[in-house]
This record gives sequence, C-alpha cells and structure tokens, in this order.
Amino acid sequence: MQNFEFDVVVVGSGAAGMTAALTAAYRGLSVTLIEKSENFGGSTARSGGGVWIPNNPVLAAAGVPDSPLLAQTYLKSVVGERVSDAKQRAFLAHGPEMMRYLGARSKYWRFVYDRGYSDYHPEFPGGLAQGRSIEPAIIDGRLLGPDLDRINRPTMSGPKGIAFTVRDFHDLNMIGRTWAGKRTAVRVGIQAVLNKLRGTLPLSLGKALTARLWLSLRDAGVPVWLNTPLVELVTDDAHRVAGVRAERDGVPVLLRARRGVVLAAGGFEHNLAMRKQYLHGPQSTEWTVGAAENVGEGIVAGQNVGGAVDLMDDAWWGPSVRNPDGPPFFCLAERSQPGGIMVNHAGERFVNESAPYVNVVHRMYEQHESGSGHIPAWFIMDQRFRDRYVFLGTFPGRPVPQKYLDAGIIRKSDTLGELAGRIGVPAAALTATVERFNAFARSGRDADFRRGESAYDRYYGDPTVRPNPCLAPLEQGPFYAVEMVPGDLGTKGGLVTDEHSRVLAADGAPIAGLYAAGNNSASVMGNDYAGAGATIGPAMVFGYIAANHLATSEAGQ
Repeated sequence: MQNFEFDVVVVGSGAAGMTAALTAAYRGLSVTLIEKSENFGGSTARSGGGVWIPNNPVLAAAGVPDSPLLAQTYLKSVVGERVSDAKQRAFLAHGPEMMRYLGARSKYWRFVYDRGYSDYHPEFPGGLAQGRSIEPAIIDGRLLGPDLDRINRPTMSGPKGIAFTVRDFHDLNMIGRTWAGKRTAVRVGIQAVLNKLRGTLPLSLGKALTARLWLSLRDAGVPVWLNTPLVELVTDDAHRVAGVRAERDGVPVLLRARRGVVLAAGGFEHNLAMRKQYLHGPQSTEWTVGAAENVGEGIVAGQNVGGAVDLMDDAWWGPSVRNPDGPPFFCLAERSQPGGIMVNHAGERFVNESAPYVNVVHRMYEQHESGSGHIPAWFIMDQRFRDRYVFLGTFPGRPVPQKYLDAGIIRKSDTLGELAGRIGVPAAALTATVERFNAFARSGRDADFRRGESAYDRYYGDPTVRPNPCLAPLEQGPFYAVEMVPGDLGTKGGLVTDEHSRVLAADGAPIAGLYAAGNNSASVMGNDYAGAGATIGPAMVFGYIAANHLATSEAGQ
C-alpha cells in the first residue's frame, strides 16, 4: 500500500470540500482533496449555484438592508430549537468573514446579487422580501483548459455558448408574458452568438461556482485526486482520526493526516437501503437530482468511528416530475404560475402550491398516510397555462413532450371528468376542487392555503395577472395532469457537528481529528430552508470553519 502524509485530507469535491481545502491551503497547511468520481463538483456542479449567507460583502455592496441581529432573528425563526444556537451563530458570524477572506486571496472569487429572489419565509421576523441570495458570476470555461470536461454534468444543459443567471431564469419563465422575459431571451440569444464567434465557453450557476473554486485550488497548488474513493477512516492509538484509506485508480493508498480529516462527500440520496432505513414513506433513487456518487459512505465512515447522526429523516425536498430518459425535473417556477394546482388521490388540494419546495414535500409525506394518497400528487393545469408558460423546459404554446405522455407521466383529456378517470381520482371531487379554486382565483384570495400572499410565492408568479399573480382559473380545455413525486436535491441529515465543524460522538464530545461539512453533516437549517442557496452557503461556511479550526488546533483537537 502506498503511503502519503499531509496536514489535512479533505474527502469530496463539492462546494464544502473545495472551500475547506482552499482555506487550509491559504492558512499554510499541506492539504490534499480526494474525490471518488472521475469528475469534480459533486451536487454543487449540478445545482443552481445559489449561495445564502446573510450580511456578506456582495449584499452590502448592493445596499441590502441586512444586519447581524436581523439575520439572527430570521434564522432562529426558521430553524427554531432544532439546531444549537452556537452552530447558528457560527454560520452567521463566519459567513461574511469567509467571503472576505477568500475574496481577498482568489482572483476568481466573484459573485452577484440575485435582487428580488425572496428569502423563503420573508413574512417571518427578520425575513427579507428582496432576498439575501447571491450567485457566482458567469465565467469563461476556457480558463479550465482540459479540466473543463471533468466538471460534473448539470441536471439540465443547453448548447455550448449559452449561459444564463438565476435572474435570467426568472425572466425567461415569463417569455410569453412580459417584456422583461422577451428582452432577456433576445439578450441571451445575442450573447450566445457572440460567444460562438469569440470561442467563449460561458459557465453559469453551479458549474460557474465549481469552476471558480477549482481554479482557485489550482492556483493555490492544492492536489486533487480524482478516481479516489474513500474506503475508511484511520484512527491512532489515542482514537484520534489520523487519516484515510482510499483507492486511487484502483490502487490502495493510505493518506495520513497530521491535523485531521474533513468529510465533505455528500449525502446518501442514491443509496436506496439508507433511504428506506432513515426516510419515511415511499422512496426512490430515481427521484433525486443529487450526484450519482452520493451513497453515504462518508456518513457511514464517520459512524464507524463513533460519530452521531441527526436529521437523517429529512432531505432538501422538492416536487419533481420523472423524466423517462434522464434525471427528474425539479419544479420551481411551475408551481407559482397561475392556472395550475396540486391535488391528492382524493382529487383535493392539500397545500399552497407556491410554497417553498421543501415545505410542499413535507406536506406530501405528512398527509400521505391520512387516508388519501399524496405520493405521487397530480399537478392539474389547463391549456391556457400551457399556452402561457414554460413547462418542463418547453416553451409556451408548444405541445408537451410526447415522451411524458407515452410514459403516463402526463395525462391529457378534454374534460376534467375524463381527466379524473385517467388518474384514478373521483371526478366529482376533482371538479368541485377546481370550481372552488377558480372562485378563489377570480377574487384574488386563496381562502384555503393563502397562495400568493408571500413575496416568495409571487417571485415566480405572473405579474400581468391581477389581483394575485399566482392565481388564475382552470377553465380552458384540454386539461393536463402531471405526476409529481417527492424529489430532492440531496439528503439533509448526516454527522452531528459543533460550531467548529467537529464531528461529535453520541455523548456530545468531539471526535479528535474529524470534521464534516455539506451534506455529510446534519444541516444548520434543521428541517426548513431559509432561502435559495441555503444548502451551498452553509456548506462553504462550515468547510471554511473546519479548515480554520484545523489550522489553529493541535492535531485536530
């Protein structure tokens, strides 16, 4: 077996792992990052790339009226007592510090503010309707050289030369309804032509964040070993985690870590056995958009040396539509746009369709055993909805993709009664549900679920529809029913960590030499979701915290 020795070994090349490795290098530590896949970026590269960190310098430069007290009040109102105050305070205190520290050292550290992308609960104390989310600026992929082909593939990708931001995505969803949507489409199209003429390969969203971190690591001289899966953690005679056993290109290797190990290898979303063990209700690995490599070995490795776990029964949920020939479609804008509703197997609404995606799926699972099935649920829309809005990536007015009809994922009928029969719900109940909703839509007030009252609901609504941009009647046939399953961006539970990112044992004592961040650790968000990027933001912050603690501690104590 080949032996190597470093100050720090980081496992996993998503945002948490790369941030931890980069920070460790800047702090003067020798560090190596290992990644099981032949590609880097993990679920981060597949994501929207949003980063939720209150009071960061990008927000300050944009004039966002945030403050430490406001952020603390909001996070506490979202998380409650589910996560320790110390860990919440650590995230809020070190987040802006991380952005400044790395920004001062990496020439690739550039982010922009997603103005208007509301916090997910802006009505909570401390919430901001204009939002706290930022995203990486678009970057030219040519800077990566041959490494460009090694970025993990996103869930959806367009032709080379086309890239759009989170704000562009918002406006493009209204391409058939607003001038902002049309202008954005023209601008993105013109830019794509210019990119082609110049040979530019723009990267945006999660790929841009991954590229910026990778380039920063490369400049800092941090070695990254791809095709190097973790086998197990190594402990010394004092029971301190002292390194890892892994396989590099199939060859066993021992990487000793003088200071400690940071686990940042993602969740267990693609491990069906673990899903059935920890998550409640119907489960499938086909419903997640997380990286295929995320099967929980980092969590298990931590458990094997005594690490406690928490939040294992939760995930970064979101209503999703199965794709017959690819990853599922994670539904964001569709649920807020007016003219569509979600119903259960009894043909009844059960949730504010426009609510944050985690909360909608929580409701699906909570109600599934109530006597009426909620998994899958059905998204009901009429032809006017189809003619107005982008749906499953298909432009307004175009037929729904035939593959969804052939697979039975989308059902279509001329009347609501016929549609009810096709999806197996009572026709009278579905008709009554739609009639009741239509009355709400005409009045502009959803008396059942208050849809459209939150600024978050309205973010993806149709501003041309009044008085409520999230409500419009379903009355123009044919009608469609779209199967919606409880998809996820990844699992939320993992190893319990403290405010220093140290993994804790069942008795609350830290395991010397062992740290965790990202979806390897139990989330600081508890069972909820503060805003867009509340997965990646904390992952980066706690990776940063881990590296700093390793730099200032004695052998990872």
